[in-house]
Order: sequence, then C-alpha cells, then structure tokens
Amino acid sequence: MSSAAARLRLFQLVSPALPVGAFSYSEGLEVLVQRGQLAGVEALEAWLRAELQRGAVAVEAAALGELQGLLSTWRHGDGGWSEVAALDGWLLAQREAPELRAQQRQMGQSLLQLLADLGWPLPAEAAALAWPAAFAWAALCLEIASPELEEAYLYGWVANQISAAVRLVPLGPTQGQRLQLALVGCIAERAEALRGSDPRQLWNGGIGAGLAQLQHAELYSRLFRS
Repeated sequence: MSSAAARLRLFQLVSPALPVGAFSYSEGLEVLVQRGQLAGVEALEAWLRAELQRGAVAVEAAALGELQGLLSTWRHGDGGWSEVAALDGWLLAQREAPELRAQQRQMGQSLLQLLADLGWPLPAEAAALAWPAAFAWAALCLEIASPELEEAYLYGWVANQISAAVRLVPLGPTQGQRLQLALVGCIAERAEALRGSDPRQLWNGGIGAGLAQLQHAELYSRLFRS
C-alpha cells in the first residue's frame, strides 16, 4: 500500500464520522466544568497536557504496539489470543469508574462491529475487547504502524475532549481549533516517547480525572454519558 493510501486510511480512523459514539462521552470533563475547575481554555489546555503526560490515555497508547503485535501473531495462526485478552483486561482495570469501563467496552464493540462489516472480523470471544485493543486491530487491518498508531490514538482522544469542552465550558469553535493546534507538538512528542514502552512500567497519575469520572454518575443534570 502506498504512503498516500496509508495516510488516507489513518484519516478515516480518526475521523469524527467514525461511528463509535465517542461524541457522547466527556470522561469527567462535565464534572470539572460544573465545579468551575475548567472555566476557560487555559485551564483546559493544562488539563489535557497533564493527561497526555501522566493520565490513563498515555498508558493505553503505550500498549497499542504490543496489542498490535499480539493480534498480528494471532492473525497468522501462531497463538497470542490469551495474551491479547489479558492485556485488554489489565488496561480496562486501569479505569476506575464504571462509566469509563462501559465507555471503553461500547466504543470497542462498535469499532469491532464496523471492522467486521468491512471484512475484518475477529472471533466471537473478541466481542468483549475494549477500545485500545479494538483500535490496535483497526490499525493492523488498515496497515497503520508506529508512530502514526500512537499519534492517531492520542490525537483522537484530544479531539473528543475538546469537542466536549466546546459544548460544556463553553468554548468557541475557533478557540477549540486553536487549542488542537497548540497540542500538536505535545501529541507528537508523547507518541514518540510511548511507542515501544512497556505500559506495565508506567503509572497513571490522573487521580483528579479518576475522581471526576467516578462522580459523573451523581450529577443531577448531565449532557454526556461519562
């Protein structure tokens, strides 16, 4: 496959038109905005940079290469499925809030169903795979490798968070786009640092994010599912 074709497939994977329901989640941002802790673009940028550096999304991005390798091994008939399931379960356990675990499962299942419809099915037991493993399988099918794999994962996460913030803070769409541009360097740097890293040797410092996500279910009024 040509580099141009690979690039276009990458665009498809991070497109907001990808039917996985990411737009319906805020991952705790809704709690923080209602508390007044994220009242503007500066606070939001600081929050996103901190999560890219030390949050659960960084641990997940670090696991993508290993997941893709294990899935490739399984695809060629050399085993590896139990290792995929074990790493998938470990990553899911890093998410403290039930809403976040449900989000990861729903988005993963939606992506796997889409890939099956496109001609890349996984076995029935794969239905329980969460978002990172499903994303790694999608990248394998679309012939997307590191560092673009990690870049796409982090970029998509940031884009979804900014999309939620545009509606919650609220931010103007121009501010949102300016922030996405401002974070490009950080995304590229983190993707390069995380590829090839052992996720088990990393730590999730997103304690504030975890608490906000746990408390989302208790909000009296909410727009998002997490």
